[in-house]
Order: sequence, then C-alpha cells, then structure tokens
Amino acid sequence: MAGLYLHIPFCKRKCVYCDFFSTAQYDTYGASYIDAALREMEAARDYLAGEPMATVYLGGGTPSLYPASDIARLLDGARELFGGGAITETTLEANPEDITPQYLQELKTAGIDRLSLGIQSFDDDLLAFMKRRHDSARAAASVALAREAGFGNIGIDLIYGIPGLTLPLWEATLRQAISMAPEHISAYHLTFEPGTTLGRWLAAGKAAEIAEEESHRQYDLLHRLLTDAGYEHYEVSNFARPGCRSRHNSSYWTGEKYLGIGPGAHSYNGRTRRWCAMTLPEYVDAPQILYESETLTPDDIYNELIMTSLRCTDGITTGQIAARAGRNYAQYFQSAADPLLASGLLSMVNSRYVIPPSRFLTSDNIIAKLFI
Repeated sequence: MAGLYLHIPFCKRKCVYCDFFSTAQYDTYGASYIDAALREMEAARDYLAGEPMATVYLGGGTPSLYPASDIARLLDGARELFGGGAITETTLEANPEDITPQYLQELKTAGIDRLSLGIQSFDDDLLAFMKRRHDSARAAASVALAREAGFGNIGIDLIYGIPGLTLPLWEATLRQAISMAPEHISAYHLTFEPGTTLGRWLAAGKAAEIAEEESHRQYDLLHRLLTDAGYEHYEVSNFARPGCRSRHNSSYWTGEKYLGIGPGAHSYNGRTRRWCAMTLPEYVDAPQILYESETLTPDDIYNELIMTSLRCTDGITTGQIAARAGRNYAQYFQSAADPLLASGLLSMVNSRYVIPPSRFLTSDNIIAKLFI
C-alpha cells in the first residue's frame, strides 16, 4: 500500500520559518494549478506500478485557501486514477483562519476525514512574531468548530524553541492543547533555515536561537505533559491518542512507497526517488512534467531505513533490516549498535532496537553512528 501526497504551494503570506516550496501567487495561478496537478497525477500513475493508495494527504502551503469544490476535484481525480476502495485516511492541512462551519461540512462531503490544523501557538505575541494570520482565540475556535462539524480525527501543530517562548508560556500552550483533546499533536522545534525570513534575521543579528539547555527543557516538558495526558510519543515530533497515529506520515517512516504531486513534491518507489523541480509558471503551462531523480544504492536504502525507523518508538529489528537491505547490512547494524546499547543511547524493547524518547531530541547524532 502506498501514499499520495498532493502539494498545494499557495499561502496568503509566508511564515518567517517556512522553507517549503510555497508562494503568495494564488490569485495568479490558483485555478490553473488544479488542472496541472490532475494532469500530473494521470501522467505519474505508473510510477508506483499499480500500487494501491492507502492514504491521501493535502499539504502545503495552505490547502485550505482552496474552496472545497477544488479539493473535491483533486480527490475525485485521485480516486478515479488510483482506486478509492483502499483509501483509509484523507488528510487536509488547514489554517485556523480559514475554518468555518460551512467550509468544514463541504470538506467532509468532498471526502476529507482528517484535519491537521496549523495552530503553532496559543500566544498572540508569538503568533505575531511568526507572521501567522490567526490569533489564539481563532486557533481555539477552529478546533471547536471542527469537532462540532463531526470530525473525529483532528491533529494540531505546535512550535517550540521560539525566541521569547518561556517555559511557563510553553506549559500554558500545551495544557490548552491537551484540554481540547485532539487525536494528534505534532510539535516541532523552530529552525532558522537559510533563505527564510528567520534565517535572514539570524544573519543580521535581529533574532537569536534559544539556548540548547532551554530547548531540552521545553522538549522534556512536551514529552512529560503529553504522555501523562495519555498521548503516545510515537515519533520524534509526533504524539497520538491510541489508534490515532498519522497513517500517511507513518508510511514515510516505515519506508512505504509514495507519490508526490506538485512542484517540489517527492516520490519514492522503493528503488528511485524523483521530484518535480519546475517553477510554478512552468508547472501550470508545461505539456509534460520534468523531473529530477536519483537511484538509491544499497547503502542509501540501509541508511534511510535506519534514519526513519529509529525516529519512531517502534524502532527496528535486524530481521527487518535483512529483509529490506540484506543480511550483511543487518550484521553491520548489530555490530555498530552493540556499543550504543552498552552506553544507553540505544535500548532493546521486545527484540526491537529503539532510541529512548528521552533522547529523541539528539537522535540524529545517535543515528549517524549507525550509518554506512
């Protein structure tokens, strides 16, 4: 089973931290983009060799800029091309300011059964710093409206590590999130990526990253409060009620195949990875989509398997490594893992190698010691 990712690259304005492919040119290209995405879906249908789609995810950008009728066109096209009978989860990323009772009902009719709400914070000053268009009241209202509309699978996104975010403010945000009882909470540490507004502020001395010790305190509080509230910390940045993990995103971490549609969207078929590197004007006007691609070596397959698996609490077994990459790679992993087990950086849980959640924030450094 595979996943389908539909990239919606439009925003009314870019947040200061965003380094995804997105633009504020919705008025210019929004209508023609739907047609272009449908054309690409049809042209790309053979990339996964007929693998049935289990999940569909509309991300961005801001998919909720589109009326539900356009969302329905994309989903109808996906069902027609890839078969809708196997799809078990259809997610739409939405901004709180776009949520209305009517829009929510129209999304349900279109086939959306899971919402991912980009709340980021319940503090108005921090929302203004990040150039978010909503305030804390609107953020809270969006969750309540989604629940009233009958959505039984709601996720919210939060950000920590923000300059000016104190531990008491972070605790208040987390407690408010918990009180709303979403099925899923994603929490990401703010990063100062080059090319973003935040990155330019950093270079100019207009903003500074928080101290590493404070990052750890905020992460530890995040883990403690959410797990105490009954959320499963199942991936570095993701928490879910039992049975409510993001099926689509989980497929990335378990090495499943996926098809990405839109500029900048990546696809993976188990052997190769490809992505559309066209500009938006080229994409909407081109009769044929042009891709860049790479063929994964056996070392690449092993390294990616280790990287994605150990970001999750399910971890990995040597049997899984042998099945995906080969017995020699499983033997290499076991020899590299032994000293990490001895030092406590890795643990064994039911014959699975896992990184303890308390060390998730530094998991990249641990995982790198297992790479080839």
